[in-house]
Amino acid sequence: MHIQPGSHKAAKKWGPVLLHLSAAIVLVGSFVAVSGCNRPKASAEKAVKAESDPTEITVDKELAEQLKIGEPQVHDVANSLQVAARIETDASRIARVGSPVSGRIIKLLVLEGQYVHRGEALATLHSTDLSDTQFAFIKAYSQQDLAQQATNRAEQLVKADVIGSAELERRRAELLQASTEASAIRTQLRGLGMTDAAIHKLETTRQLNADYPIVSSISGTVLERKVTIGQIVQPAEVAFMVADLSNVWLVADVPEESAGRLHKGMHVVVNIPALPDEKVEGQLSYVSPVVDPATRTIPVRMDLANPRGIFKPAMLASMTFIDHSERRTTIPSTAIVRESNNDYVFVELAPGKFKLREVTLGSEFNDDRVLESGLNPGEKIVLDGAFHLNNQRKQNAIKGSE
Repeated sequence: MHIQPGSHKAAKKWGPVLLHLSAAIVLVGSFVAVSGCNRPKASAEKAVKAESDPTEITVDKELAEQLKIGEPQVHDVANSLQVAARIETDASRIARVGSPVSGRIIKLLVLEGQYVHRGEALATLHSTDLSDTQFAFIKAYSQQDLAQQATNRAEQLVKADVIGSAELERRRAELLQASTEASAIRTQLRGLGMTDAAIHKLETTRQLNADYPIVSSISGTVLERKVTIGQIVQPAEVAFMVADLSNVWLVADVPEESAGRLHKGMHVVVNIPALPDEKVEGQLSYVSPVVDPATRTIPVRMDLANPRGIFKPAMLASMTFIDHSERRTTIPSTAIVRESNNDYVFVELAPGKFKLREVTLGSEFNDDRVLESGLNPGEKIVLDGAFHLNNQRKQNAIKGSE
């Protein structure tokens, strides 16, 4: 707008308008200038963040020297199956010791954990049944002696023609009856646990002894004591559990779907957490021919020699069944990075530059894991030092987000 210089009224009218218009033009120009300067800088920062990959890391020379780089190795890996197991007492070496007669315990001679020999007394009980049978035996044995003497006299009288042969036959029949009765009661005494020596002593001394020793039928360790002094025991009850622990069983229940390839004689590797330094290997001695319908498992076992007594019943263990071997690619456990329940390794992209990549791993092989997928032939990975490299990657990611 043009105003003539001489026009005082026009200057007075349009002066304030021009002043405000100039200020507005200055402000608009400043905003445009500032916007023009800031837009390229913000775009550049956005471009830097877009190009940064949090799974990649470039390391300096010092850290690179601490890493071991190489390719996965190929080994003969045996197919294996691992299941939970437990140690049990060898059922063929257990004795449930009781009393064949009823009676009251009057003395305990051993406690749990003690080693006993075969025939050693474990406790003593007082039995009226035993004394009654002993009395019947003494009576029958005495009748046998009397019948024997009567028969001997009859034989002499027959020779002297004093009595007839019929009387001799009658006395011989009485002797046979007395002998049979004494023999039957003798068998009862043996069934009640009396030894031949004790029975012979009873024959000679004619003294009743109602105290009966409960003796161990095998040599082994007392696992359980189920009686106390004063307790009444019956013939059907178990007083002691004795087991020979020089050999034990390693038992496992294998799921039905995994037991098809198991067979007797199959190689087994055992791990016992309570004995980590013990290397145990053996062969399956038994594979059940039937499936347990309640658990859908197949019981298997391995015989385990235990001369030092270090393998104790009820110990937990694991059994690994080893089958035929195959050529498989493996990577060391030091190369594995575990995150969010997935397995990763660092793949070398260039010297000093690595990328974190997810892989699929299989069974364990010594200190390695079988590689199922995730790597291409010829690719190099960080074999040792992946843990420290991943920590550095995380630190770089935190700094970049600040």
